[in-house]
Amino acid sequence: MLCHALPMDMRVFSAFVLAVVVTGCAGSPDSAQRPPARNTGASISQTPQVRACLANLGAAKVNFTPLEDRFFGAGCATLGTVKLGWLAGDAGRLDVTNLGPVSCPLANAMQNWARFGVDRAARQILGSPLARIETMGSYSCRNVAGTGRLSAHATANAVDIAAFRLADGRRISVLNDWNSSSPQVRAFLRTIRDSACKRFGTVLSPEYNAAHRDHLHLETSAMRPLCR
Repeated sequence: MLCHALPMDMRVFSAFVLAVVVTGCAGSPDSAQRPPARNTGASISQTPQVRACLANLGAAKVNFTPLEDRFFGAGCATLGTVKLGWLAGDAGRLDVTNLGPVSCPLANAMQNWARFGVDRAARQILGSPLARIETMGSYSCRNVAGTGRLSAHATANAVDIAAFRLADGRRISVLNDWNSSSPQVRAFLRTIRDSACKRFGTVLSPEYNAAHRDHLHLETSAMRPLCR
């Protein structure tokens, strides 16, 4: 692909620059499988932070598509978000399921956690690579349960993780296996929870409260770190 800029108005040029950042002029191995950003008239965040974040995802060989900025009212919005196709492990793709828009910083944190935290812990503790992360979703315009405070889900800065599928076919779920009779499985889930605490602002597990008995809540937008 020949990468150069033709004369065009600034709005179209901004969309062009984003497509170049995402797909890469040098051509990453999976660039042909990553759909380019479409300019449909709505704005796409073009701050230096977003551009750098998208470049980091591309360098990590994550499969993703930048999404248009959208405002939904009541403080809910998806700004600087991406749609994840898959994350990258040490030896190949790591699928993710049931995800809507996620903020680019959240996507980067998920990539680093999935590869360096979850995949490697699965290999070392359970003897099998990670194949898939199953989620309960990301964006949702709602408050934190029992409060009038807007949830990080309302700005696509949080994701709920339900389970992990290993390459050998085993499925490890937060609901069924947090207190598993297997010490290896228990160690795996607590190890990846602790690993998440190094990469996300808030990490809530079944040890936090009953509302989190079936998932790990991971978010990047917390004012104060919380790991439970």
